[in-house]
Amino acid sequence: MPTSQLPRALFAMNPVHLPELFPPRLMRRLRSSADVDAALVVRDFGDPAIAGVLAEAELLLTGWGCPRIDAAVLRRAPRLRAVLHAGGSVRGWLDDAVWERGLAVSSAVQANALPVAEYALAAILFAGKDAFGLRERFRVEQVRPPAGALAGVGNLGRRVGIIGASRVGRRVLELLAPFEFEVALYDPYIDGATATALGAVPLPLDQLLATSDIVSLHAPDTPETHRMLDQRRLALMPDGAVFINTARGALVDPDALMTELISGRISAILDVTEPEPLPARSPLYDLPNVFLTPHLAGSLGNELERLGRAVVDEVERLAAGEPLLHAVHHAQLANSA
Repeated sequence: MPTSQLPRALFAMNPVHLPELFPPRLMRRLRSSADVDAALVVRDFGDPAIAGVLAEAELLLTGWGCPRIDAAVLRRAPRLRAVLHAGGSVRGWLDDAVWERGLAVSSAVQANALPVAEYALAAILFAGKDAFGLRERFRVEQVRPPAGALAGVGNLGRRVGIIGASRVGRRVLELLAPFEFEVALYDPYIDGATATALGAVPLPLDQLLATSDIVSLHAPDTPETHRMLDQRRLALMPDGAVFINTARGALVDPDALMTELISGRISAILDVTEPEPLPARSPLYDLPNVFLTPHLAGSLGNELERLGRAVVDEVERLAAGEPLLHAVHHAQLANSA
């Protein structure tokens, strides 16, 4: 199709991400379905230098670092009909005016869920083998622990409690299916039949916490989930249990979690914390029962291409007159990440 007949598109994000989101082979594919300047990446919609191209843009291809899109931006983009986000959540940077104007919105949140779920699976498997605790012991003693010390180690029949049937949570449930775990699920927005179909035993949150060897958190950060794991609920976890958080630190009371971890009663694998990053003197950096990573479970490095590919797929669908595959609807935002 001649370039003049392709929809005009405009990148809006931190330009440092562009080469990883859209490497050359993917950029070529994108430019066969959209008229886009690969050298132009908007950081400020108010910049007079981009007024002309913004006025002609039909598609905004956004990513991390995109400036907020509000009514003022939309007035300068009269031809805009879709916002396609090469990242996860669109909450916080899309104004209600986007929905009021009826723009199509898409997100690569499903693609971004995949590496998070993979991290969670790895964390669960290592937790069941007490890999991190035994590593610390091996570091100190430099000998293999005696057989008696390994009696409680292993993944056979261990109960894993999943909090949240989000996109990540559902993918974790899929990945756990081949293993001989007993899987429990808490999610207030799904019924028991759906939980069973997902391969899990539905349980109330308190019961899940009290009966799970490993708890993996996958709920969205919403007002309803803020500090959902407080002192009382963390105290329900059995001695020796492992808590995994790849969701958001705000879902957990940081002081209560710190108290439990300093006591050594439970262990944790934390990719997210509250605050983030932690202050330099936080005990979590040094506790032997804490495995801490710097918010790396989501898409990084070569995984970013998967997000760009999701956007290109949506551009091609729009060009073909087909509906978006990963459309985001305003009503979904209240209960999603």
